[in-house]
Amino acid sequence: MGEAAPFDQGLLAATAFKLLSEDPRFKVGEAEIRGNIYRVFENAPPHLRDFFAYAAATHGDKEFLIFDHEGREALSFAETWSRACRFANALEKELGVKKGDPVAIAMRNFPEWCVAYMAIISLGAIVVPLNAWWKEHELEYGLKDSGARIVVVDKRRLDYLKPCKEKHGLTLILAREEGAGADYRLKDMIDGESDATPPAGEIQPDDDFCIVYTSGSTGEPKGVVLTHRSAISALMSWGFVGAILKDMAGGVSPFGDNPGILLAVPLFHVTGSHAIFLFSMLIGRRMAIMYRWDAKDAVEMINREELTNFVGVPSQSFELMEAAGGDGLPSLLDIGSGGARRPAEQVRKLAAKFKGNPSSGYGLSETNGLGCIISKGDYQLRPDSTGKPVPPLTDIKIMKDGAERPRGEVGEVWIRTPANFRGYHNLPEETEKALTPDGWFRSGDLGKMDEEGFLYIVDRIKDLIIRGGENVSCLEVENRVYEHEGIAEAVVFSVPDQVLGEKVGLVFYPKEGSNVDPAVLRGFIAEKLAAFKVPERIWISPAALPRLGTAKFDKLTVKKIALQHPPALSV
Repeated sequence: MGEAAPFDQGLLAATAFKLLSEDPRFKVGEAEIRGNIYRVFENAPPHLRDFFAYAAATHGDKEFLIFDHEGREALSFAETWSRACRFANALEKELGVKKGDPVAIAMRNFPEWCVAYMAIISLGAIVVPLNAWWKEHELEYGLKDSGARIVVVDKRRLDYLKPCKEKHGLTLILAREEGAGADYRLKDMIDGESDATPPAGEIQPDDDFCIVYTSGSTGEPKGVVLTHRSAISALMSWGFVGAILKDMAGGVSPFGDNPGILLAVPLFHVTGSHAIFLFSMLIGRRMAIMYRWDAKDAVEMINREELTNFVGVPSQSFELMEAAGGDGLPSLLDIGSGGARRPAEQVRKLAAKFKGNPSSGYGLSETNGLGCIISKGDYQLRPDSTGKPVPPLTDIKIMKDGAERPRGEVGEVWIRTPANFRGYHNLPEETEKALTPDGWFRSGDLGKMDEEGFLYIVDRIKDLIIRGGENVSCLEVENRVYEHEGIAEAVVFSVPDQVLGEKVGLVFYPKEGSNVDPAVLRGFIAEKLAAFKVPERIWISPAALPRLGTAKFDKLTVKKIALQHPPALSV
């Protein structure tokens, strides 16, 4: 416990160079991707089906998926892959799923989520992991936008989708739970299929494998299209960092002798699906799946399963620290954070309380979660930094007014890596704004780099709130507010919060003669939007909201004035 020494940057660089020169897994070459040349791992699996097969063959009968809700269940790497192959073959034979078809998953974190994800991808089909916190309207939007007509669901999502089942011609496959109205049960499809060999269809490295939805400044969520090579590039890059740390520690793995991680974030985000689930397949790490987040249950599961890693949003590591008590979490080697920046004081408290090393990272759905990483003494010394670009494939620069900015100056963070997404689904203009012709992704985040190459995110260009790791589009919430007949003007903005990072704030000006109760308005918003999008601080403006010369609302002024006064409603 306590302060760790910063990394010896010279030794880091020397170790990285040694691995690049001597370890064939990390041999770097070049490849053309959509007309641009990128650095790539020459010997990486060509696609995710081969990646899954490699993990199953390498780690075999080792425990992989652990689920302890109403009795402990465990699946090995080999059994998980066997079930995925049987489900893939059943999808192909019974439902005619073929390469390029979108197939959605809409359920909470269950082992079946992982099996379905692997199965869909292995067919060369495109998996669409829908946000399990979405409600009927939002789920319907995701299915309509992606074109998915086959959906693997749990009972709650089944009930949400039944009303629009016929309208959109949906085929619903129910996982695990009991419920009426599904066309198939996932367990029956797996049990009824004897062929456990992987599907044989051809998959190319730059074929699409996933459409993951992320909220942006445009209102409706945008479908981020990811390719096989892009995901594998991210996974192998994290593996490269792990290999560097292991070599520097004299052969001691940073993940422990019997690695295990708690899955306490949603699988429908790249942190859950990539950094936790898929990366665990690469390194042979057990993944203990929580039914729902509860800090005391998390402490119990970490200690019972002797887990070595935790990755969650900052609020979760804060609650974990509070719940651990005097016994602590002796098996934890790393307490990672993603999705939002930890308060600096929390970094110091984590380092003081736990043997486990606090770490953090920066990445986006559009980069398969790849970006920067920071840990140990570097993180404790610079708790406001997201770290250095992950070697050896990722380049990051700070841009403003068409020119790269010098160290220390603020500009937009641009990222170039083979892990970058192919584009936004059905949004060519948004894609063109986000991806430059030479392959740089314009993140929409404002940041700066210090003299040593550490990145600091200072703000964002996009009109976006990041609440506990969940992106909330201000425009989407405002659009829902305006559906209330008593609202004349409304502005949605971020409210600083020590635990979640940001909360959703709303200032509204009612129509003349209308008496809008903030609690009633909040309930109205919650009827159609997921709970994390619903405003938690609501102010009523006594006058029309201030505007800029462009006639747009002056959001900065609205926010500044609001934060100087107590809200009419606070939850």
